[in-house]
Order: sequence, then structure tokens, then C-alpha cells
Amino acid sequence: MKFIIATIKPFKLEEVREALTAVGVRGMMVHEIKGFGTQSGHTEIYRGAEYTVNFVPKIKLEIAVPSSLADDVIEAISQTARTGKIGDGKIFAIDIAQAVRVRTGETGEDAL
Repeated sequence: MKFIIATIKPFKLEEVREALTAVGVRGMMVHEIKGFGTQSGHTEIYRGAEYTVNFVPKIKLEIAVPSSLADDVIEAISQTARTGKIGDGKIFAIDIAQAVRVRTGETGEDAL
């Protein structure tokens, strides 16, 4: 099993959700976050005053999938979230040692 963590631009969320559903993802967690990386913020003007935005709004996706589906999920996110501009995001895949569905007690891939 793999735990996939991806950060994407907020306006790409619905497209990415549709692409993930198409490859077989049955659920995911979505968080609104702020961060910086290479993009490292930018300068904006508000009511004539210039100010620096240090943290950029992003969406964080957390998806648990069987290992056999991980490459398809990563490819779907990568292709759908890409704009070709700085700040498109990152994807991380981490091994899951155990999963348990609280309601039924199912474990392993059955819990996903």
C-alpha cells in the first residue's frame, strides 16, 4: 500500500479529482494549506501599497491506494495538475505499514 501526498494549485483541484476517479481512486483527503518553495511568494499591490505575500495558497491531497495503483495515481496527478509554470506542486509516495477501517475492523488493502 502507498500513501500519496500531493500539493497542487487550488484551481486544479476539480480536474485532478476527476482524473483520480477515472483511474480508480475511491477517496481522498483535501486540505487548504499555504507554503513556499521555489516560487517563494510574490509582491502584490493593494490600495496603492505594495506588500509581499510570503506564503502561497495550495491544496494538499492525501490518498491511500494499493501499491498496484500508485503509479497510475501519480501519473494522473502529475499530468492533470501541470500548468508548466513555477509552483505546480510536488508529489510524494510513502509506504504504508498498516491500515485499519475503524467501522468494520478490516485491515490492509481491504481497509482502503
